[in-house]
Amino acid sequence: MVNSRLARTVALLAATALSLSACATPVAGPSGNYARSIGTAPVTANPTPYSDALVCMAGFARNTRLVAPRIAIGRIADYTGKSESDGSGRKITQGASLMAMSAFAKAGMPLVERFDTSVSELELKYANNKLISDTPNPAPNQAAEYRRILAGQVPGSDFYVAGGITELNYNIRSSGFDVAAGDVDAKDPKGSFRGRLFVMNIGLDLRLINTRTLEVVDVISYQKQVIGREVGAGFFDFLNGNVFDISAGAGALEPMQLAVRSLVERAVVEMTANLYGMPGPQSCLASDPLGAGTVGLTGGYVPAYNNLGTNNGQTRADPSRWNARRDSAVRGRY
Repeated sequence: MVNSRLARTVALLAATALSLSACATPVAGPSGNYARSIGTAPVTANPTPYSDALVCMAGFARNTRLVAPRIAIGRIADYTGKSESDGSGRKITQGASLMAMSAFAKAGMPLVERFDTSVSELELKYANNKLISDTPNPAPNQAAEYRRILAGQVPGSDFYVAGGITELNYNIRSSGFDVAAGDVDAKDPKGSFRGRLFVMNIGLDLRLINTRTLEVVDVISYQKQVIGREVGAGFFDFLNGNVFDISAGAGALEPMQLAVRSLVERAVVEMTANLYGMPGPQSCLASDPLGAGTVGLTGGYVPAYNNLGTNNGQTRADPSRWNARRDSAVRGRY
């Protein structure tokens, strides 16, 4: 009897293995692929709660005909020193500089490239040797008009941004529970339920520098907390001589790299407001009573305009300011 059950079990496992192997056959199909990719989600915008405020600033500058300064983005490095334990890479994105470029573009700021000038430098070398043309190949075996190098042809930047991701703190707070219940009889059903909650944070420090004088005109520091959670449940029972052991769970972690983008965009919002002389979110829709002073919990800055009554160090510490989910001045405008 035992051998018969064992034989049936082995046969069932063999049939299952054969069916699974048919799904992962090493023979390419008519399309030329071994398998069809799953997922149908389209490419979408990647906004943060501060993206609407950046777009609002672009409209403000346009409507008031402000001449915006030219901005260059320098190195915004990862200074946390945190890497994956398996050696697969860094914990934090290395693309914070690119996020800053996108943020200033949303705000309507003219950008000049200083982050990757390799192509321009190569073409400048070609032009200097009269090897590059903007109207190549006029006729076979005929020299083309070469590109001239003109004095002052490259526009300079008025300000540039530098800084870094300076904090990555794990498990600054965590909590959880485990609950199990059931009869003392081993054959009676039993169940369990568990949950975990943990919080970490990421910190960013940026500065805005006058390119001509190297004067630091704006310094800003922010942190954002990131939350993660796990839940699970289990059930165990003997039913008609059969064992049932069922468990299920789910977990979620707020995207860390999106948190970095949010930090960058919040900082860019405040720097741009200073450069534009924008009083605050009320320029988008409504009033926003603010305090005064250029120094707050987030840092200090040199005011570009006399607008300290509405745009100051204290307002930069407001967790709801410029947030499209919490600030009615920018919510739903774009």
